[in-house]
Amino acid sequence: MKKYATLAALALSSALALHAQQTDGGSAFTLHGSVQSDILTFPQEDERIGTGTYKDDFMTNTYAELHLLNKYIQAGARFEFLEHPMPGFEQDFKGWGVPNFYVKGSYKGAELTLGDFYDQFGSGLIFRTYEERSLGIDNSLRGARLVLKPFKGVTLKALGGQQRHYWHKRNLSSSKPFTWGGDLELNVDQWVKAMDDHNTRLTLGFSAVSNHAGEEPDILVIRDGATDPATGVALPQAYRLNMPKNVGAFDVRANLQTGNYNFLAEYAWKGHDPSSANNYTFQKGQTLLLSGSYSKRGMSVLLQAKRSQDMAFRSQRTLTNASSACYINHLPTFAYQHTYALAALYPYATQMAPGEWAFQGELGYTFKRKTALGGKYGTHVKLNVSHVRGIDQQAGPGHTNEVGGNGAQSDFFKMGDETYYQDINVQVEKKLNKQLKLNFMYSNQRYNQLVVEGHGERAVKSHIFVAEGKYQFSPKYTLRAEAQYLHTKQDQKDWLYGLIELSVLPHFMFTISDQYNGHVPYFKANGSEDASRGTHKEHYLLGAVTYTTGAHRLQVSYGKTRAGYNCSGGVCRFVPASKGMQVNYTFNF
Repeated sequence: MKKYATLAALALSSALALHAQQTDGGSAFTLHGSVQSDILTFPQEDERIGTGTYKDDFMTNTYAELHLLNKYIQAGARFEFLEHPMPGFEQDFKGWGVPNFYVKGSYKGAELTLGDFYDQFGSGLIFRTYEERSLGIDNSLRGARLVLKPFKGVTLKALGGQQRHYWHKRNLSSSKPFTWGGDLELNVDQWVKAMDDHNTRLTLGFSAVSNHAGEEPDILVIRDGATDPATGVALPQAYRLNMPKNVGAFDVRANLQTGNYNFLAEYAWKGHDPSSANNYTFQKGQTLLLSGSYSKRGMSVLLQAKRSQDMAFRSQRTLTNASSACYINHLPTFAYQHTYALAALYPYATQMAPGEWAFQGELGYTFKRKTALGGKYGTHVKLNVSHVRGIDQQAGPGHTNEVGGNGAQSDFFKMGDETYYQDINVQVEKKLNKQLKLNFMYSNQRYNQLVVEGHGERAVKSHIFVAEGKYQFSPKYTLRAEAQYLHTKQDQKDWLYGLIELSVLPHFMFTISDQYNGHVPYFKANGSEDASRGTHKEHYLLGAVTYTTGAHRLQVSYGKTRAGYNCSGGVCRFVPASKGMQVNYTFNF
């Protein structure tokens, strides 16, 4: 433990020393970087909330990045220390080292990157690499990326590499998965003067991606074979699936922006890709995404629809849904991303396989000042409706979801009978005077716990009420408070949440919060539920002090954290319950 801490300290010291050199020397190169450290210490095992057994008294996810750049060259690296990772990261993320490094050169209309990189084609339907530390996602490619702008309004990308899979080694042997692809984007308005004069923008795009699977374990199918002549009973025989070595995907899109309107249409297609996500069936995947919006001062409208089928595209196909690693693509969720604690209690995760129909509509309107509904300062109202359900699936001759089958038949425009998620919420923001601002929200949700989490209820129906107030006593002191209530007859029944936060500028913030539930199950020592003991009442009390100065931010908190799902953009990760002192430190320069 001590040698790892020493290495981390040396990395941080080097970063600070280089920062000082750059500040004093005025070199042609500039240095940027960051340090982030999340720590849980003095952990306490608590069977009432299901913390399980801790293996360490000090757990941390620590990252340090350095980026050196000038006009033509950029280079960087990231050091990660997760030898004793935070709860929920133990199985996959344990380890330490430098998993990300790169050098980038730019000259006129060309840019070449060697090493680890992130990129996205269009909306990411067939290709998106990104990092989201709170979810444990880092699907960067290690290889090469070339970006060319040979003509006005034309951008070409070509890339290839191997995806990060936690701390597994990456090399260029044929036994390892390898992903490559290209993207062409045309800004038509840059060629047509009339479009540019009328503030009209039209972008057309085409992308292609292919993944070479490398060596994979044999996937066996057990079926009845020849009949035993003595007994007349069919003998089971094992067949090895003929897995495709290369899986291709294509994407076409058009984005039109004219005046206050914006329209996007995008279609993606993926070839036969048997994997653990689709029960190793040989079905082609496809996604159609449509989006339209209108905005002007005081008003905005958004309408979206998405139909996806079998679009779980991974460089390593045998990984289960429990792992967030090695996804080549990303399907955006058409569900409102709540920030209030109880409204986000049942977050939705995009169902890539077998697929989903998803719809979202949002209307925002500001009632003008000095009107009956606007009052002295105006009133902002926002209505959001999200609805996600399954796709139609019908078994037929040669079309089954059994291992080795061709997948179920599906009418493209027909929806399935089962609702996966629904959220109807309305928010009202109202400033009463110069000191007091109020926010109110009501959300009606329907959550298919069995589909999203793999257990529980098919329909958790909840009503969520939120009231938030912010009062500014002076330019230095601001008090914010939240009161939330979630009512449901399913799962763990009703929840209450309260928060008080005092900001003391320019450095301090003091926060205390509590979540309360009267039907929390008891847990065993390993963290699993103990149904034999029934339920009990529980407060999840948490207090925090935050100190900010310059580029430094330090937060120290103590209390209980409820087990649940942490989600971002339709991707979720289960985070177990914890109890103890948490320290979060960030530094950017």
